[in-house]
Amino acid sequence: MGAMALLSSVALVLATLAGFLHVMIFVFESVLWTTPRVRAIFGTGSEEDARATQFLAFNQGFYNLFLAVGAVLGVLLVLLGVTEPGWTLVVASCASMLAAATVLAVTGAAHRGSALRQGTLPLLALLAAGAGRLL
Repeated sequence: MGAMALLSSVALVLATLAGFLHVMIFVFESVLWTTPRVRAIFGTGSEEDARATQFLAFNQGFYNLFLAVGAVLGVLLVLLGVTEPGWTLVVASCASMLAAATVLAVTGAAHRGSALRQGTLPLLALLAAGAGRLL
């Protein structure tokens, strides 16, 4: 396997992992928002506090789900040989994930850890995809 193929494969794996992470975030935000474990993860405080923001979290969770679907669908298209639309979806979805993580990071120091966890996989996927295209 050449360097370009290896980097492209790495990019696809990282994009898939980023997609799975965003599906997990969707479940946390849209399904489990008021549970004690998710309240602890997101620091939402009491169940009453979580209920007050549940409609916002529900909506935000679907944004994360749509990003995940785009990334994973793009990976599947690439694997099926539909490369240009597939890579377009992978890059657009990962870039959007990274942009969202960047916005989260600049909103305050308290959110930088979450932003780092949310943005690392898509960033690495984009770097691998870009490097693979340059070779």
